[in-house]
Amino acid sequence: MTKIAIISIALGVAVMIVSFAILEGFRNEIQSKIFSFGAHLQISKYDTNNSLEVEPIGGPRLVQDLHRFPQVQTIQPFARKTAIIKTKDEVLGVVLKGISEEDGKSPMRENLQSGKFLTFPDSTASNDILLSRKVADKLRLKVGDDALFYFIQNPPRVRKFTVKGIYQTGLDEFDEVYVIGDIRQIRELNAWPDSLVGGVEVVLKDFNRLDPVAENLYENLRYDLKLDKITDQYAQLFDWLQLLNRNVIIFLILIIFVATFNMVATIFIMILERTNMIGVLKAVGATDRQIRSMFFFRGLSLTLRGMLYGNLVGLGFCALQYYTHLIPLDPENYYMDRVPIFWDPKIIVILNAAVFATSLLAVLIPTYLISRIKPVTAIKFD
Repeated sequence: MTKIAIISIALGVAVMIVSFAILEGFRNEIQSKIFSFGAHLQISKYDTNNSLEVEPIGGPRLVQDLHRFPQVQTIQPFARKTAIIKTKDEVLGVVLKGISEEDGKSPMRENLQSGKFLTFPDSTASNDILLSRKVADKLRLKVGDDALFYFIQNPPRVRKFTVKGIYQTGLDEFDEVYVIGDIRQIRELNAWPDSLVGGVEVVLKDFNRLDPVAENLYENLRYDLKLDKITDQYAQLFDWLQLLNRNVIIFLILIIFVATFNMVATIFIMILERTNMIGVLKAVGATDRQIRSMFFFRGLSLTLRGMLYGNLVGLGFCALQYYTHLIPLDPENYYMDRVPIFWDPKIIVILNAAVFATSLLAVLIPTYLISRIKPVTAIKFD
């Protein structure tokens, strides 16, 4: 029974550590992929048109105003323009998203799968582009190939770009639509001066304060600008993450309940097996509190041993997956090619504290049975 109690606690702790590490890994991986395209907030010209191409806004003045807010970390200008890519065998409609690295390196670098990231010359617009793996496969393009982009405008324009790299996020919302390029190419196509941009993407210092910060920024924006939160733009993905969180919490509650029940059952059996001993101890003058403390410290010893083994197994598995990518995933269904692991010491400490507290409670409950055991009856007990 003691071995069963230790094993149940160890398995409970290990499963909880692994579950939270994987859940937080999924959350951070997917959020980082989303943020690499849309940041936390997007500010653009207010327009009733649903087109991805928007009216330009003044970039430098807006960036200067936004930097006054202490909650803002980085600001990246962007612009979008629809295009048709034509190769010898294929034709595909895409959205060219122009970016800049004037305010720091783009988070899109993390999604690069092959090739190199865009270069941004000082004098002219770069002809380099990044294609997603899906778009590259559909058009049968690889790193170093050239592609013709046809822009439907008046007059129509044609540009030849070179595939500098291939990215992959695993999110169809991006991989099937967007091509990444230099924002100066879109300025030239639209005849915009250098001071105009399609919008700006704002990264906050604390994503958990998205709603109050967004409300504060919106109140200070000009009347002709709109602010979009990333959680509203991709609500289905964030709802899915929230659903995962609920499922894991329910799962963990069940695990803690089973581990606690096993500990209660173990202490009950220990008391029943040692009823004679309890009777003898009471007969020679031992108090109920003294006897309860014996069983309490025995249960505490089992709990600590189970927690130690559970931490070794859980953290060991997480480390193995983190460094070796032992368990793969299908990117078509899970948005990533491996089970992700996220290290959060705070969660690990909280989980251990929760297991320790519930286990101590589980140990205390059955020890009160000792006060009902009478010495004469207990000594005769068989």
